[in-house]
Amino acid sequence: MQMRLPTLLLLFFFVFLSSMHAESRKWRSKDGTKFIVAELVKHDSLTVTVKRVDGKIFTLGKNDLHSDDVDFLKKIPMSTSPPPAGNSSTPRATSRPVADDQAVFDTLKLGDSRQTVVAKIKASKLLELTVDEMYLGRFGLNGSYRTKQTIGGLKCLLYFAWDESGRLQELSLQTQPQAQSAYQSLLKDTWKELIQLMTTLHGKSLQDAPYPNASDLPIDASLSTHLWRLSSGGSALLGTSRAAEGYMVSIRFTSENIEPNKITP
Repeated sequence: MQMRLPTLLLLFFFVFLSSMHAESRKWRSKDGTKFIVAELVKHDSLTVTVKRVDGKIFTLGKNDLHSDDVDFLKKIPMSTSPPPAGNSSTPRATSRPVADDQAVFDTLKLGDSRQTVVAKIKASKLLELTVDEMYLGRFGLNGSYRTKQTIGGLKCLLYFAWDESGRLQELSLQTQPQAQSAYQSLLKDTWKELIQLMTTLHGKSLQDAPYPNASDLPIDASLSTHLWRLSSGGSALLGTSRAAEGYMVSIRFTSENIEPNKITP
């Protein structure tokens, strides 16, 4: 799958945060068929509260956790907070997200107005401004925000595309251009960690291809390796790209429903 890069994307996205927080771990269901990668927040006799890398909070019932997770929690002091009222024997739910599940990255949703996007970014704990706020009117939003944490050693810049009504149509995260010498090291590490992150946030990908060779990338083009269908509608594409300044890894969230397609060597 090959797509042309807009000329604006000379610096370019999740994301976003370091791949996994040092204390993040895989929490599995009792039968081991489902899991979530998240950081422990607290636990009591009935439930455990965890925070996913995108900031979403979940409350899990201990009775529904894998025995390995239960054993892990036995080594950690419980919270002094009392369990929720009415839960004398069983937890309320196996998971309860606090944040909006329609968000594609952090709290940003396709269809948000420009004003909403700016407000959400200002309130975000995952994103930061790269220029003085007084210069936003001059430079615009594209490339002015980035992830606070690194992913695979690199931070990601955010780029936005709007529809005719001023609603967010596409959100892209892209690393800054790197020399070809970093393509098989730093950029590949970022690509791998973004796969982990996207799988955690949006489930199994519809398309799964190997990491492209640098020689397969012409200037001003990109090769997509992974495709996700978003629960809110639309698609997300992960891949590598090349501009005159260097090579990049990027993710594009779009309201378009893109069909899986094999990459042609």
